[in-house]
Amino acid sequence: MQKKSYLKEISISNTQKRFGTNVKKDVEKIQAWLTLYAMQNPNAGTATGIDGDFGPATEQAVINFQKAKGLPQNGVVDYYLFDALITPMKRAFENNSIGNNLRELVVNVAKNHAENNPYELVIRNQSNTGPWVRAYMDGNEGTSWYWCMGFAQTIIDQAASLQGKNFKNLMPLSYSCDTIGTTGLQKRILTRYQTARSNPSLIKPGDLFLLQKSTYDWYHTGIVIGVNGDVIETIEGNTNSDGSSNGNAVLNKIRNFKQSKIDFFSIEPLV
Repeated sequence: MQKKSYLKEISISNTQKRFGTNVKKDVEKIQAWLTLYAMQNPNAGTATGIDGDFGPATEQAVINFQKAKGLPQNGVVDYYLFDALITPMKRAFENNSIGNNLRELVVNVAKNHAENNPYELVIRNQSNTGPWVRAYMDGNEGTSWYWCMGFAQTIIDQAASLQGKNFKNLMPLSYSCDTIGTTGLQKRILTRYQTARSNPSLIKPGDLFLLQKSTYDWYHTGIVIGVNGDVIETIEGNTNSDGSSNGNAVLNKIRNFKQSKIDFFSIEPLV
């Protein structure tokens, strides 16, 4: 893979504990993963502040996580326990998806990520933060860092790498929908919404959709995983149940491409 920032999110330098010789960034990772666990398990009691201070609240959150996992409850985060915390990201990035071709691989990689519940966090009053965002955005995070394209490119990168291909031969590494839309126009691999509406057979699983604000302005993207009648099924990041372009999760969505201005970027040159 070209995008390997996730590796920084699944490692700590040494054991972290209350009254220990701790590393602030490592403690912040631990607190973030404890809070992400709580988002999927709201009764676990593992949500805690993300400030890099391994105090009594963090220690209790660790104990509660250990209890939920049936592990010894000592409040200490060693490599073994941290590995349990970051299991969702390891499954998303390191489980080798299968597929008969690149399109199937893109779809299956996207589904695998969605199944592991990537969510952003709010840290120091900044949205678009946390381990998943940094993994998709090459270490960048913060309110201004919309991460839908970072997610989509990560999926294509991961799928392409399984075939020994480089996704940068298809598109530049970018977090901008405008950059990728313009690249699609230049390479003649962007299907405009008017054409897609009249000829839906041009839309294929594995392609990117790009929501159009105006002719040369796009504001949200994701992976097409299916086409059925007037609708596409997608997996997209930085969205929510309403289909926001600045939501907080990776979700499987349904969008009506005949009622929205949705262009499509084809991955066919890489297939």
